[in-house]
Amino acid sequence: MSKRAVVIQHLAFEDLGVLKAILEHRGFEIHTYEVGAAGVPDGDFVDAELAVVLGGPIGVYEEDVYPFLAQERAVIASRLQSGRPLLGICLGAQLIASALGAQVRSTGRKEIGYAPLELTAAGRDSVLAPLDGVPVLHWHGDEFAIPEGAERLAQTPGFPNQAFRLGDAVLGLQFHIEADPTFIERWLIGHAHELATAGLDVARIREDARVLGPRLARQAGRVFEAWLDLVGPQEHS
Repeated sequence: MSKRAVVIQHLAFEDLGVLKAILEHRGFEIHTYEVGAAGVPDGDFVDAELAVVLGGPIGVYEEDVYPFLAQERAVIASRLQSGRPLLGICLGAQLIASALGAQVRSTGRKEIGYAPLELTAAGRDSVLAPLDGVPVLHWHGDEFAIPEGAERLAQTPGFPNQAFRLGDAVLGLQFHIEADPTFIERWLIGHAHELATAGLDVARIREDARVLGPRLARQAGRVFEAWLDLVGPQEHS
């Protein structure tokens, strides 16, 4: 029986990116749920060998506007209880943090574009080690507190909580290492209003994706491969 990776996706262009080929090479059968159209998975998400929650431009705290967020957080909580591997990116990491009881809030500012991380001591001793000194793609305005029992792995000058791990199985990343730099134009179009409102230089992000993106994609591959090696094959209970 093939291994299953169940993915929650909020925007068509914020997809698995460079992670997709890695999962396929490892023999995963990928099932993607676009929550705006297909709803939120339940048992399939909890029981799969691997679960991934991707990013999106809404806030964890906007359940009154986007009611599916409550259901999504509930299935994430069930996944956490299962102990099976769970990866969250941007909104995904915020939802995991929230499901673990940590605060997620709007900061009133934006961190968008390519810039390096500063890894903590725990981060340098984690699967994120290949990112030390490597500019990554940031695209957020919210931030999460580090959940109780989790380790803080990375920071930037404006956002001290950029990544966390809870044991080996749970990894939350505020930044985007999954984004395929060859498709950055889709991000620039899809987030055009946000970029214009924040007064950000679209041409600069495009050029940084061209120059910095290929190295980040290589290092991202090393991160994902290391994490998948760490969590190992998962069997159904």
